Amino acid sequence: MKILLLGGTGLIGKQVLLSLVFYPQVKKTILWARVEKTDSNPNVPIELVHVSFESFKAGKVQVPDGLDAVICCLGTTIKVAGSEEKFREIDYEYPLLVAKQAKAKKVKTFLIVTAMGSDPNSSLFYNRVKGEIERDLSSLEFPYLGIFRPSLLLGDRKEIRVGEKIGEIISAIIPFGLLGLNRFKPILAEFVARSMVKTLLGEASEMHKISVVKIFENDELWELGKNH
Repeated sequence: MKILLLGGTGLIGKQVLLSLVFYPQVKKTILWARVEKTDSNPNVPIELVHVSFESFKAGKVQVPDGLDAVICCLGTTIKVAGSEEKFREIDYEYPLLVAKQAKAKKVKTFLIVTAMGSDPNSSLFYNRVKGEIERDLSSLEFPYLGIFRPSLLLGDRKEIRVGEKIGEIISAIIPFGLLGLNRFKPILAEFVARSMVKTLLGEASEMHKISVVKIFENDELWELGKNH
């Protein structure tokens, strides 16, 4: 299996690379990143390609031939991006352009991380953009489109995200399971990554004759991600 990974240097993307160690059927992972080098896992054959959104949009880089799947873990915040326009470029325009090219090259599976509360009609800009990318990816009719909607993410980041730090504190205090609120419980990035890889090598690999759109809410990600 040959995979293109977007956002592989981020919180979830790094964990996707670690999870791939357990699946020998993944023969090659192509990692698109702005960085020119990364701390790669020696047990996973990775081809790192230095790609910027601008170079891809200009047609200087193409989605590789012979891919089985694209895993998109791109995601930022308006604060980190610097503006709503830049946020939309990273979280909407880039994934959609890659998806359109992947579909034209007959890639069968596209998996993407969005967010809990994604809704194209939301009054919240963040949730609206996430909902719009879900909607427009669905219209491409991949044989299998997997949409992963985590709650607040837990894990080590280079930058501090206040909302996620609050999520860590809340997660340690509130018994979400006992209250029946697992859908809202902050989740480890590792669990989201495991869910994506399991889905890629499980049901996604079995549903290539019809167009399937599967949405995984936060409580499902907890269940899928708990074990390798």
